Amino acid sequence: MGNTPTEIVTRFAPSPTGDLHIGSARTALFNWLLARRHGGKFLLRIEDTDFERSTPEATKSILSGLSWLGIDWDGEPTSQRSLQARHKQIVTQLLNTNKAYKCFSTQEEIQKNRESAKESGDSTLFKSPWRNANKDQYPNKPYSVRLRTPEHQILKINDKVQGEVSWSNNQIDDMILLRSDGTPTYMLAVVVDDHDMGVTHIIRGDDHLSNAGRQKLIYQALDWPVPIFAHIHLFMERMGKSLVKGTEL
Repeated sequence: MGNTPTEIVTRFAPSPTGDLHIGSARTALFNWLLARRHGGKFLLRIEDTDFERSTPEATKSILSGLSWLGIDWDGEPTSQRSLQARHKQIVTQLLNTNKAYKCFSTQEEIQKNRESAKESGDSTLFKSPWRNANKDQYPNKPYSVRLRTPEHQILKINDKVQGEVSWSNNQIDDMILLRSDGTPTYMLAVVVDDHDMGVTHIIRGDDHLSNAGRQKLIYQALDWPVPIFAHIHLFMERMGKSLVKGTEL
């Protein structure tokens, strides 16, 4: 995988909303093999922030499936839900450094804005009117927190499988880090957890490739080192359907 840090730390981060599937098991295996090959660590994080669909039974099934495959992990599995206080702490830090801002636009206003842009043939990328607002303009109502994406830049990642991948920042919206109900988003939580766990290499399906670019923006805003990414091609059945979440072990 090229030049590597002193100790390689990988992770597998399944959502406990169902049983372990073939594609997910393959991803876990790649991460496990890399860590074990280099005498590093393979960590397990349960991304259980989907309160409605996550179940203890699914978590137990995933752990059982990994054990059946002979995949062991270092330390105890981490629950992402239990780390929300840390996620919110990072949001406060980003607000204090002006790397993020409060957005009071409602979902209805956002949808109306996109429909209007579509009708006029403009980009439907939402540009929050609150990005440059003064604090004395803030209303007393719920808000989300958005990352202040740098403008007029090219965002690049050097993926170990996909090669160099780039996006124009002008085509990336100011992603939400904290929802109006006070819960952290997946994008924020993944970056904070991977950093805090010392993850050096992230191997996952290429359906997450666009996420890597957006997550790099969060790493940059926090002045954190960016992990080495490797986005592998998905398992596909004969009819072209992904097997990542479609076929149980």
